[in-house]
Amino acid sequence: MEHFTEKGISHREVLEKISSKYGKNARILTRKNITMGGFLGLFKKDGVEYTGYVYDKVIQDRSTRDLQERKAILEAAGKKELTTAPPPSKAANDALTEEVKSLTEVVKTLIDRGPVTEPKKHENIAKLEEVLEENDFSRNFISDMIDRLKREFSLEDLDDYSLVQQSVLEWIGDKISIYREKASRVPRVFILVGPTGVGKTTTIAKLAAIKGIASGEQSPLSVRMITIDNYRIGAKKQIETYGDIMGIPVACVETFSDLEKKIQQFSDADLILVDTIGKSPTDFMKLAEMRKLLNACGSGSEVHLAVSSTTKTRDIREILSQFEPFKYQSVILTKLD
Repeated sequence: MEHFTEKGISHREVLEKISSKYGKNARILTRKNITMGGFLGLFKKDGVEYTGYVYDKVIQDRSTRDLQERKAILEAAGKKELTTAPPPSKAANDALTEEVKSLTEVVKTLIDRGPVTEPKKHENIAKLEEVLEENDFSRNFISDMIDRLKREFSLEDLDDYSLVQQSVLEWIGDKISIYREKASRVPRVFILVGPTGVGKTTTIAKLAAIKGIASGEQSPLSVRMITIDNYRIGAKKQIETYGDIMGIPVACVETFSDLEKKIQQFSDADLILVDTIGKSPTDFMKLAEMRKLLNACGSGSEVHLAVSSTTKTRDIREILSQFEPFKYQSVILTKLD
């Protein structure tokens, strides 16, 4: 049995070295952080050291050959395989003895070195992992980020926490797809749905201001606002106040026919923003009723889902699932401030 010790500046480098030298039969025993190089106490750098051994398949191969030979002999003699295996050959016994002796040496070495422990996690990796957990990222997502850091960063780079943090922020951003507005027929009917309390009415007002008021080189659009939220106290007054301030017409409707008529009445506008009633994702009956009501907006209307940025991961999954029948085209994050 062959033992080995390999060193390098990263786990990936050492593992590649072991794989190249010893192949798939290599077995890892210990891993530890070390200091490499240096001259007169200068120019040292961090590294890792792996120890292990190369697994010997002699016994397995010989046993396989013995079984094959025994089977061939029995078949030639027209006999059935015996239920009791014959004693192993002298060669197999010698190989087994040698293997046991090698394993005994390995066990003795492990006992002398003490218990094998996982290499200490880099402090900046541990710090970043804690930040991601506090911000409710999933365990799988955090593991992906940490694995990528270990693959792409040297130990020297990991010491720079600002670099680590900035890189992870960029990787998170790469995973977010930004909704791109597409050309649509006029009027464009924009419906905003979502749970109670996420700020749908405020978001509708902000969109009305962005699209309906001139800003720089952008020409204002002809905007209208419609609300079907006549149940929440002050909801109607709130959106009417926004409309008065911006000079944008506002309509309040309750029924399918009322909504259909208002959509037709506002057909000369460029953009119609529809504010909806806040519903609990678990209130299936109310969600179904609202979906039927919104059919009055026509097949060309588009639905977007408002979700508060403070929502927990487990709640977001439920919200996305329960509002799926609305076929929303994007998710609008609210309360980012």
